[in-house]
Amino acid sequence: MLIETVFRCEDLPRADRFDFWREQMAQLMAPMEMTTDHTRDFRGEVRILQFGAASVWPTKFREMNFRRTPKLIRQSDPELYHFSFIQQGNLQVSQSRQESAHRAEGLYVVDTSRPFDCVAFGGPPAGVGLEIPKALIPVPHDRIDRLLARPIPVREGVGALLTGFLARLAMDRSLSPSDGPRLGTVLIDLAAALLAHAVEADDALPPETRRHALALRVQSFIQRNLSDPELSPATIAAAHHISVGHLHRLFRARDTTVSGWIRQQRLDRVRRDLTDPGLRTVPIHELAARWGFAHPAVFSRAFRAAYGMPPSDYRRLALVSCAPGATPRRPVRTDTHTRPSAPPQAPVTS
Repeated sequence: MLIETVFRCEDLPRADRFDFWREQMAQLMAPMEMTTDHTRDFRGEVRILQFGAASVWPTKFREMNFRRTPKLIRQSDPELYHFSFIQQGNLQVSQSRQESAHRAEGLYVVDTSRPFDCVAFGGPPAGVGLEIPKALIPVPHDRIDRLLARPIPVREGVGALLTGFLARLAMDRSLSPSDGPRLGTVLIDLAAALLAHAVEADDALPPETRRHALALRVQSFIQRNLSDPELSPATIAAAHHISVGHLHRLFRARDTTVSGWIRQQRLDRVRRDLTDPGLRTVPIHELAARWGFAHPAVFSRAFRAAYGMPPSDYRRLALVSCAPGATPRRPVRTDTHTRPSAPPQAPVTS
């Protein structure tokens, strides 16, 4: 499990909870003035996951107001951009003469070096925060100022990638400390690409950040279209307005090929379905066709090469291990050349 910091107000006497919350938030984020109508029954929980220079904050708490004032900024300024992905509740946020209302599935960013006000209302809010040092965002700060406190689109493109990735990281309990720096790079690149796109400053991004963000968009597109048997390097390149050669170079830089990555994603989806007791009566060739394998024989050969056994044997072993009273066991391939799975590099949107 990734090293994390957790604090929960419910573990304390009711009279001490809100004061504890204020103290912890001041130490872990930045000093703020906080008030609430729920001092007698305050509830709040925060997990802080450190991914290299970036930190992710799954959090939930009671309705409250908080302010970052000039005096508090002079007292302490971590010089961060703080993104908030709201999953529940409503917030009214103002900064730099801009004020906006935000609701569930919304995203906004504030600058800890500038005063801001936030009011959480309409039910206990919950969401995932992301903090990144301002010095690591290669977008002119005066342009980012236009976005502060305003809604950032997240229904498609990089916004959807970033919020999906944040939600997934907040739920994943299997990450190890060694995953942190790599996933932090992904978070910073996604955040930088999102801000650059929003202020039309893509040219300000370093080439590697642009390539990384493009690769993540391509991977997400592939995962959304795995069921299409016509998915190919040509259709993928056309959807992203790049050449097929450019697409192949993106994947070569990650030690794989476009077709190989598509095939492995499809195999992973079929493998998952084969272990689902609810799908035990669905013929294997139908499961394969659902994920874009048009030819059963081609699928069977690819599955055996990837997992060391025919798909029928894999399903049988998986379902036997799920039977009542059985010891859970995941089928494994029989050769000795299996490589460990890499940590998630992009949101999975299947």
